[in-house]
Amino acid sequence: MAYFIGIDIGTSGTKTLLIDQSGKVIATATDTYPLSTPRPLWAEQNPDDWWRATASTIREVLSRSGVASSEIKGIGLSGQMHGAVFLDDRNQVLRPSILWCDQRTGAECDWLTEQAGIEKVVDITCNPVLTGFTAGKIIWLRNHEPETFAKVAKVLLPKDYVRLKLTGEFATEVSDASGTSLFDVKKRRWSEEMLEAARIPKSWMPPVYESPEISGKISEEASALTGLKAGTPVVGGGGDQAAGAVGNGIVETGIISSTIGTSGVVFAFSEKPVVDPKLRFHTFCHAVPGKWHIMGVMLSAGGSLRWYRDTFDPDSSYDKICAEASAVEPGCEGLFFLPYLTGERTPYPDPNARGAFIGATLRHSRPHFARAVMEGVAYGLNDSFEILKEMKVAMSEVRASGGGAKSETWRQIQSDITGLEHMLVNVDEGPAFGVALLASVGTGVYSSVEEACKSTIKVASSTMPDAGKSQLYQRYRDVYRSLYPALKDQFARISCISG
Repeated sequence: MAYFIGIDIGTSGTKTLLIDQSGKVIATATDTYPLSTPRPLWAEQNPDDWWRATASTIREVLSRSGVASSEIKGIGLSGQMHGAVFLDDRNQVLRPSILWCDQRTGAECDWLTEQAGIEKVVDITCNPVLTGFTAGKIIWLRNHEPETFAKVAKVLLPKDYVRLKLTGEFATEVSDASGTSLFDVKKRRWSEEMLEAARIPKSWMPPVYESPEISGKISEEASALTGLKAGTPVVGGGGDQAAGAVGNGIVETGIISSTIGTSGVVFAFSEKPVVDPKLRFHTFCHAVPGKWHIMGVMLSAGGSLRWYRDTFDPDSSYDKICAEASAVEPGCEGLFFLPYLTGERTPYPDPNARGAFIGATLRHSRPHFARAVMEGVAYGLNDSFEILKEMKVAMSEVRASGGGAKSETWRQIQSDITGLEHMLVNVDEGPAFGVALLASVGTGVYSSVEEACKSTIKVASSTMPDAGKSQLYQRYRDVYRSLYPALKDQFARISCISG
């Protein structure tokens, strides 16, 4: 029996999972680490926390499973996208990584767009230059920390720093590279033109692989730290959204995923690079070789509920919060939540956007506020479904995933607000499962990503929308959509005042 390991370097923690070739999950382990917010709308992490968590969770799954390291045939890596890890010429980390949800780089993104020209930016990268993306972070370092910038020899994405620690190889893959604003998404390679416009040396960027391709092998040093066998292949893997889509079977036209993790993502497979004319959606390379995907991204989805719990109800479990929210009537008696705690991307690419409760009265209690957070996230995800309809993207099936999918209450809210049936699959392990499948493809157990998914992933249950509640939510949705345009200018003023 062949076994595979998938590792997902997330924002709140690293998850390592071990499966057999049939897709059965044998063991999992998770280790958490802190997120630093040195200023409003900034977000940073220590890359060595990721490596510590990776090593510890690998040792734990090997111990729990009882599987010999010699039986592990391949390893896949996934991770939070867009973060910038700056290394010197000795491969030492120069400063904390600036993360995907950090919003400090607005001026740098505007500068790069002007340097390259918006038409060329969109033609090459299939996206606007956004504050979350990697290029702006590199330019910000040049502008604001020149002494550190002068020492930079390499720039890696989060999962690729862990790859370096595991294999000694500098490498990335197409899905994660797509979110840097430095990558030719149509040609699936680094863009000389964007690198030149950004004044970033191409030598700083790692070689690029397709997601199932072998990118390196476990080093002797990493073997001693993790218990893995030296020489075990490590495949390219994928950015967390593309990897999670593989783990949810989103590898053919018509199957859509709606994911509530820290962020919220509506994700659709595409045979070719299709760009939203209004640039509200991202168009990236998929983890399926030669394919692409389009996705709408909310920056604070499950992160909004985590913020609510940590701030207002720290002693409660998510199960208790969801149970209390389920007793509140749909629409929360007119209480709304805008989930823009770290700015927003879809449908509003606005780093100044802020979270807000609107419509509170003396009748509203703590459970109302909890449900308002859950509804606000679902309204935001629905915005992406509406864009897919505008783009005439086929939607034959919606699969719910992420931590939010575990809540029956939240799944029902999503289904009622969108008016769409939401399905669950038999495996709920997210990106880690997806990259373990990619490892099974890269090492030849399966001939393709599509075959691996069809062999291991099945629909297990579904949640149907309630027609009456959907009609009520339609009226509330219209109000929700009016709130951001009404507050946009005030959000910008707040950012100017607060810095």
